[in-house]
Amino acid sequence: MDVTALNTTPSTSATAAKTAQDTQDRFLKLLVAQMQNQDPMNPMDNAQVTSQMAQIQTVSGISTLDSSVKSLASQFGQMQMLQSVSLVGREVSVAGNRLDMSSGAGQGSYELASPADAVKLEILSPAGSVIDTVQLGAQGAGRQDFTWPSTAYGIDSDLKYRITATKGAAPVSSTTFTRDTVTSVNASGGSLKLELKNLGLVDYASVTSFD
Repeated sequence: MDVTALNTTPSTSATAAKTAQDTQDRFLKLLVAQMQNQDPMNPMDNAQVTSQMAQIQTVSGISTLDSSVKSLASQFGQMQMLQSVSLVGREVSVAGNRLDMSSGAGQGSYELASPADAVKLEILSPAGSVIDTVQLGAQGAGRQDFTWPSTAYGIDSDLKYRITATKGAAPVSSTTFTRDTVTSVNASGGSLKLELKNLGLVDYASVTSFD
């Protein structure tokens, strides 16, 4: 497991304070230079000076806030990395149409955008041809799971599936999902990824459910 992110040291409050102080120093130098070179016959009034000082405080605050946000983002990334380690060995679902055969039968799931009068499941061979068709009947909107008995076909790997749903003569949009097992966690490249047994690397954000 790549734990690069765990070894990253977040920005400290001392660093943020130094950055803010440097910003203040630059603005004060500009203000002093402006006052030294002002027109003696038309000097800056108190309101102008007060306005300049307020700008200094505003920019200083923004600089400190930016450093704090970066520090929090770094800490959140580390926390997410630690939490994701607990997923190793568990099953997750991601968008895809690969049939999960780990239990000896084909398993998958799909999500309908709206209720459908008729839902058809087609099992596809590794070459893409249809080897079985199952009429699932009417289904409601949302996530649906199915199990397909594969023993009669003698094929237990690289199978995919397709869902076709209709309401009357109109098609109903559907999204298919693939179940897979997390084998490791990878945080290289600045983004958190999961290594899945069959699908390889996927973004952590692409996971739709955990089993």
